[in-house]
Formats: sequence, structure tokens, C-alpha cells
Amino acid sequence: MTHTYKNTPIHYNVTGTGPTMVLLHGFLERSTMWDRYVPSLSEKFTVITIDFPGHGKSGVISGTHTMELMAKVVKSVLNEAGIASATLVGHSMGGYVALAYTELFEAEVEKLILLNSTPLADSEARKQNRKRALKVMDYNAEAFISMAITNLFPEKSRQHFVSDIEALKNAALQFPVAGIQAAIRGMIDRKDRTDILAHFSKKKTMVCGKEDPLMPIAESKAISEKTNTRFIELEGGHMSWLENSYEIYNILHFIE
Repeated sequence: MTHTYKNTPIHYNVTGTGPTMVLLHGFLERSTMWDRYVPSLSEKFTVITIDFPGHGKSGVISGTHTMELMAKVVKSVLNEAGIASATLVGHSMGGYVALAYTELFEAEVEKLILLNSTPLADSEARKQNRKRALKVMDYNAEAFISMAITNLFPEKSRQHFVSDIEALKNAALQFPVAGIQAAIRGMIDRKDRTDILAHFSKKKTMVCGKEDPLMPIAESKAISEKTNTRFIELEGGHMSWLENSYEIYNILHFIE
């Protein structure tokens, strides 16, 4: 399906019936990353998957896609679909958007699952890395995409998921450079939402990989304790939806 937001096409799908679960992909990903989960989840839930602006089949809205902007895109899609409230599941950048959505529309969030994500803002070092990435994207997008996706996996997973990693790279190469850069700028600009997570009083879960190269497990655990958020630790790195599909299936399917 195609939704129009600020004269820009936004691709999304709605499958199944029951309480709504919105699955939000991460940076350099697209809604099809959830395809392995949708058939079973849709037997119990109305499942909505969305391509964020500048990713997948969705267009580029502006030079910077802030987390707030993308949260409003999600809200607009849900309004079109007639959805009043939903469980939000966000992987990495999708978790940043889920937290921004929770800040803007808290009463409409039933449950919150942050998958390999964090409420923290970027550190200064991370911001500088992202700014360098913006420059690399201007002249060698393929090199940046290849490196960025490979670095999401610990060495053991890189060897095991060779074809999946190549498929992710090939898909991301089809995204508009301007869309990838807009997301990078949005992540640089995002604020700390630890207090938002702490104050969210409904069920909330952080799912983290022991070897996540982007989000240290000790830091994630400390955040979960500080915010009174259920904490689930899995083997593997940043791509738990791929590396730990059995565990993620159970977490999503049997969420109470």
C-alpha cells in the first residue's frame, strides 16, 4: 500500500487481524526484514510494516529525517489504517522512532519493544563518525553501505550469514543517497529519551545482543535497570532479528 505524507509516497503493509503490532525497521533496512515473522504474527495480530522515508520503497521528504518526523509518518499511516493504538517494535533506528512516537503519542502506545536499540542520544564521538559517513556517502556510497552493514555483525555471525549480509547490502544500495543521508542527520540530531522510557508505565522490553558492536551490553543493562524496563540478553550482535530469529519470534508472538 502507498500512503502520501507531505506529497511523498510512504510504503506500508497491513496483514492479519487482532491487536495492532507495528514493526519498525532500522537504518539501511526496509520493511521486508520482518517478512519471516509476519505470517505467524498475523494469525494473532494486525501487523503493520512501514518503509521509513528514504528507505525501501518510500520517498525522501527532506534533507533531515528526524526521529520526530518519522514518528509522525508512522502516526499518519496508522490514522489512514484506522488504528487507534498499537504495540511498537523498533529495531535500532526503529527503536529511536518508537521512543519519539511514545513521547508524542504516549496514550496510543500499548507496549514498547526496543530491539538492539537505546534511548540515549549519540555521543560526540558517534556524531563525528556519522558526519564522516555523510561525506563518504557523497563520493562512495557503496563502500559506506558495505562497511556499515558488515560492522553490525560479530565475526562469527558474518561467517554464518554471508548470503543474508549480501542481500542487505544489495537492497540498501537501491535506496536514494539523499534518503540515507537524511536518516544519518536525523540520528545525529536525536535527543536523549531515557526519561521517556522511564516514565512509560506500560509493558516495555529491551532486547540486546551480547556482542552488539554498537550498543554495549553493560550499558544497555544499566539503562534497563534505570528505566525499570524488562531486559532480555541474546547471543550475537546488533541484528538479533536475523541472528536470533527463534527467540525474537517467541518474544513477539507471546508478548503479554
